Amino acid sequence: MLPKITVVTASYNSEKTISDTIESILNQKYPNIEYLIIDGGSSDNTVSIIKQYENLFEGRLRYISEKDSGIYDAWNKAVKMAQGSWVSFVGSDDIMFENAFSDFIEFAKTNENVNYISSKTLLVTEDLEPIRVTGTPWTDTMNSYCCIAHVGSLHHKSLFDEKGMFDPNFKIAGDYDFLLRCKEIIRPGFVDIVSANVRDGGISGRQISKVARETVMAKKNNKTQWLGKIYADYCIMIIKFIVRTRILNKIK
Repeated sequence: MLPKITVVTASYNSEKTISDTIESILNQKYPNIEYLIIDGGSSDNTVSIIKQYENLFEGRLRYISEKDSGIYDAWNKAVKMAQGSWVSFVGSDDIMFENAFSDFIEFAKTNENVNYISSKTLLVTEDLEPIRVTGTPWTDTMNSYCCIAHVGSLHHKSLFDEKGMFDPNFKIAGDYDFLLRCKEIIRPGFVDIVSANVRDGGISGRQISKVARETVMAKKNNKTQWLGKIYADYCIMIIKFIVRTRILNKIK
């Protein structure tokens, strides 16, 4: 029997993009998916849009809408609800390509020891114009920054059983913190495909200084580097962002 994948989307006032996300999960070629949408009490039409898709999922879509303390609080709720042996997190403005989860499970069949599977994703504008491809295999580079593409990646449920949930004190880099916490037990695999469009309008893209600070906190919490290297990487991250922003502004 094909293993069940639990796909999780946290949403809040996402009426402009969530239809794209939901339809990308609905159109997956992989048949054994349950879809959990954890809404943070949206005041726009997000919940109404979610309800329109309930019947199309034929019982495979569950959602809740209630106030939460951020994306990692929402993800933790979903992990507790999840019935799948694999868990994937897809943002409310991301679009998974239809073969993504089928390709991941095919990889898992021939690599039975892996408990985490990632791929590449395409960073796009809000209008879906391509910017660049992101995501590389898990290497020691993870000690410096999150080199993998987290959107859509598969976490075996056993990782949460052994290492606990996401730390809700993080607002942006809690996924990186969790993966670093798992570094002693994680057995990562990489599927060399582009599996999703990721809009460059999410929390992480808008708040680079906070991303950098939380990255420092994650590395300190998990003792991945000595302090001098951690703060050197922090400075490099900020400089790279400033340079990239100026280049993009000149192009525009």
